[in-house]
Amino acid sequence: MKISIVTISFNQCRYLKQCMDSVLDQRTMLSEKGVELEYIVVDPGSTDGSRELIESYGHAVVKVFEKDAGPSNGLNNGFSKATGDIGCFLNSDDVFLPGCLSYVAEEFKNNSDLDVLMGDGYFIDEVGNKIKRVYATEFSARNYVYGAISFIQQSVFFKLDSFHNVGGFNEQNFTCWDGELFLDMAVAGCKFKVVRQSLGLFRLHDEGITGSGRLTEKYLLDSRRIFEKVVGRRVNSFDVFIRFYLKGRRLLRNPVLFNKFLSGDL
Repeated sequence: MKISIVTISFNQCRYLKQCMDSVLDQRTMLSEKGVELEYIVVDPGSTDGSRELIESYGHAVVKVFEKDAGPSNGLNNGFSKATGDIGCFLNSDDVFLPGCLSYVAEEFKNNSDLDVLMGDGYFIDEVGNKIKRVYATEFSARNYVYGAISFIQQSVFFKLDSFHNVGGFNEQNFTCWDGELFLDMAVAGCKFKVVRQSLGLFRLHDEGITGSGRLTEKYLLDSRRIFEKVVGRRVNSFDVFIRFYLKGRRLLRNPVLFNKFLSGDL
């Protein structure tokens, strides 16, 4: 088995070393299990020292230094070089938890029909302090378009065959390309599994898309487009009730989330 990790990097040098080390530090544990690691780092033209840092890792990483048309295009460029069985993408300001890749390898070895594995994770602040745990929930296309799911992208792993079968990332999506990819996989009939294991850390800071909120309007447009793609019509007022129903059912079906909700931690 081989795991291919793709990182897209653009002027995030302050976080990049921690990101890359969190991937490469897991090589020994993977090797002991007979699992190969392929690490691909994509940089379309950083000017803050990121290129030099990436170069310093030598043959430990596959380097893709070429201009792209945005994050989803850069990720597709990276995955076009991937030769592994299992894939994941880790942004340059995010981090894998120690041992997560070994855990993922075991899950896919023990579940041959598994296509997508979703684990838990944490939001962290600029300096790496944990802010909040994110609990992954059952994923379906309907639940996704109604906002009745939660996942942390840094803790989602998938078979590369499934990635290629749905055509990779939608390069016209500049805000939620990860969610649309997983939705496309769900629509294609991929088998998902949720585990109560924390695998990744999602950093919130003023420069990031989530932390800055600078693409909120575009995100709403992407969300509406994806809703129409799945449901076949525009959002209407009745959909508010469907959203509340599905979110409530999600809580009732998941004892962990329900208890967190009651305690005010969710």
